[in-house]
Amino acid sequence: MSRRAQPLFHEEQSFRLKRPRILLAIPPGSMLVLLIWQVMLGHPWGKQPMSNASVVGWTIFLWLVYLRLVTEVRAGEVSVAMRGFWRERRVPLSEISAAEAATYDAARDWGGYGIRTTGRGRAYIAGGNRGVRLKLANGSMILIGSEHPEELVSAVNRHVSTGSLA
Repeated sequence: MSRRAQPLFHEEQSFRLKRPRILLAIPPGSMLVLLIWQVMLGHPWGKQPMSNASVVGWTIFLWLVYLRLVTEVRAGEVSVAMRGFWRERRVPLSEISAAEAATYDAARDWGGYGIRTTGRGRAYIAGGNRGVRLKLANGSMILIGSEHPEELVSAVNRHVSTGSLA
């Protein structure tokens, strides 16, 4: 089994706004209530209840994947994922033509938080108003929200396989 190389940059962000955090906590919270009701108190839920092992397993799984934005720069690629709902998006460094720190208004510029797609490109935003804008060779753009945009830009620029970025 091959192991992935250590990331050159790694950042995890949880949603900072109260409403999205509460809404995203409903599935794992509901499973926790079911776990207490069925496993701890011994009251099966429904006509064909899940096994206790399944309830415990699903509860643990849902809390582990509770939504957060994970950004990494590895040799040859930038990866960004909303862990919990979305698969990882990998962008080869060779496809990036420019990387720059950016300030934005999530609501006005992108329509809110989460994974957003507009005519300008795609955005991955967990909170705040700072991030990194990646301009791709095909003309598209990706915005990645970050609490440390200068470090992310530096990591991308240092490890681009095709040379320095503008």
